[in-house]
Amino acid sequence: MKGNWGKLILFWAMLLMSLQVHAGGITLIQEINAAPVDFDGKEVRLKGIPKDPTRLPFVNLKMYVLEDSSGEITVLTEFDLPKMNEEITIRVRVKSLAIVKGEAVGLTVTELKRYERQQEI
Repeated sequence: MKGNWGKLILFWAMLLMSLQVHAGGITLIQEINAAPVDFDGKEVRLKGIPKDPTRLPFVNLKMYVLEDSSGEITVLTEFDLPKMNEEITIRVRVKSLAIVKGEAVGLTVTELKRYERQQEI
């Protein structure tokens, strides 16, 4: 009987760990880059340092690279470009232009909301 309790506790611990949301609901950039198909059409939160801003006024295109400890990803935005080299938290939608044989093609990450540093997420 004692062995069954151990197995039951182990089962619940593993189940809870598998259901655990990323710390603070933040997704690591590397997770998206490694498996973009798993994130297609989903909204996630990212936290990192923006760099390499681009603004093309003729086509109203603004984007920047967001870098966290796991990697970097290009983010499209309709907002003002964020301050570079200052950590931000954003909510984004991840989309792929196409999925061919299980592989994502044309990954786009579009900023939906930028959280203020003091704002509770």
